[in-house]
Amino acid sequence: MGDSDSTNNHIAKEHQMSSNNLPLHGKTALVTGGSRSIGAAIAKLLAADGASVALTYGASPDKAAQVVREIEAAGGRALAIKADAGDPQAVRAAVAATVEHFGTLDILVNNAGIALGGPIGDISFDDYQRMIAVNVTGVFIATQEAVRHMGTGGRIIHIGSSMTRYAAFPGASLYTLTKGAITGFNRSLVRDLGPHGITVNTIHPGPTDTDMNPDGGPVSKIVGPGMAIGRYGRPQEIAAVAAFLASPEAAFVTGADIVADGGFTA
Repeated sequence: MGDSDSTNNHIAKEHQMSSNNLPLHGKTALVTGGSRSIGAAIAKLLAADGASVALTYGASPDKAAQVVREIEAAGGRALAIKADAGDPQAVRAAVAATVEHFGTLDILVNNAGIALGGPIGDISFDDYQRMIAVNVTGVFIATQEAVRHMGTGGRIIHIGSSMTRYAAFPGASLYTLTKGAITGFNRSLVRDLGPHGITVNTIHPGPTDTDMNPDGGPVSKIVGPGMAIGRYGRPQEIAAVAAFLASPEAAFVTGADIVADGGFTA
């Protein structure tokens, strides 16, 4: 019995030492829309790098729970929060719940987004309002609330779109409008938050295999031939960029628009 206790204590100490060496040890991250695709990949990678991770979801409770289980099974800490990204009160509550549960907030990844659209003459005002609510207002509110809790070393990471550089097909003007708004928001925030030691950056994914734009789906038939590396991106590849921006090594990177698109817009 004594030998078993000694072995278990030794393993626990080794795990603690290895956890302390992770780049995001002691940090807390909130990933909006973190139940699937790029958001889920980011949540899991930040957790693997040592962060405690809260993730919001709208209509995918089972997928959110699965992400939490995977993080916890790997020895991490995670929390799923139901929050409609287009509801300001829900977004504020999600930030508050993250801080209440983990005690701090150091990294915000504004990933939640939707894509509604069509020819400009056919877009309903309801769809326009919903897109603005989720893709723009939700980002503003989450950022505004998060920075109230951040200190030096804080990280704001937006997920934009390479569509702001190259609109490869018609019917996406509304989506591109919202992602273009994030680009401008990013640049101005740098001046507000730089003196506080908080960095702000935007990742612009190109065609990536997600629920919204699956590899082999209708959009891929249009954009596939333009991929310089001959394939769609993977959510894990976008997550790797987010993990770098969240890391201590990225302390001098702020105000950047980082395009991760396989050369699609080159």
